[in-house]
Amino acid sequence: MARTEYYDDPNAPKPNSMVVAASAVVTDEQGRILLQRRRDNDLWALPGGGMDLTDSLPGTAVREVKEETGLDVEITGLVGTYTDPRHIIAYTDGEVRRQFNVCFTARIVGGELAISDESTELRFVRPDELNALPMHHTQRLRLRHFMERRVQPYLG
Repeated sequence: MARTEYYDDPNAPKPNSMVVAASAVVTDEQGRILLQRRRDNDLWALPGGGMDLTDSLPGTAVREVKEETGLDVEITGLVGTYTDPRHIIAYTDGEVRRQFNVCFTARIVGGELAISDESTELRFVRPDELNALPMHHTQRLRLRHFMERRVQPYLG
């Protein structure tokens, strides 16, 4: 199923759902950031996804990283909350969502890197390589906030 992301676009379709989601900035020992190239839109993104009714938000981030990358992680901090109503995601099945995303930091504690059915490529990326990758504005915002090493998490 394909998806289209809109940001501050007056022609974006009206949302018909709200999804609570979590993502994680996972770094390796060299300070590189784990990204996945999404199968549904061919853009690079942090691992993450929707919360199940039986999950906590940190648990969602841990589960999604495992499902999408094969790695086991431990949550180490909070980058921020991302709830901008101008960000709309439309899926080919008719779902048009607003997303409430909480972005965490995480470290690898096990597992093996493996591509899932949600991605076409996984890569650890140096911060100076991020600008060269095709990525949605909202992903760049989370990464920028992470790299700023904020004392307080972003609340938006």
